[in-house]
Amino acid sequence: MWDRSHPNRRYPTKIRDSKLNEILHRESWIIEGVHHKWGHESFKRADLIYIIKPNKIQRDYRVIRRFIRTRLGLEQSNYRQTYKDLYQMLFVWNREFDKDSIKEIIEMTGVYSEKRIIVRTNKQLLKQTEQFWEVTQESNDFI
Repeated sequence: MWDRSHPNRRYPTKIRDSKLNEILHRESWIIEGVHHKWGHESFKRADLIYIIKPNKIQRDYRVIRRFIRTRLGLEQSNYRQTYKDLYQMLFVWNREFDKDSIKEIIEMTGVYSEKRIIVRTNKQLLKQTEQFWEVTQESNDFI
């Protein structure tokens, strides 16, 4: 999505979609983000779809921590974050995610419910991934 050669520049839709398609044709890949409105093909091709729903306080804490770390230069960012951006992330995007986006994502991935896993913590995500790979390895052992 982000053109890393320039700060705060997104790829045009055609290039973004082309890059996504290129990734989806690799043997293995992981896509992270809430870009659900244009990532339909990734849901279709994925072995697993994780929907991570940390509680609101945890999410707000992570937004604030990332904001501080990027402002101090301890973490890389796609753009120079301002206090206006922090407000936007905390009180607009995060609230919109709870109100609308998560419902859209659940609905959109409903046809893939057999491979969709909803978790609240990183520990749950890791446990589910380990179980998936154990099952996958066991079934490959019988082939």
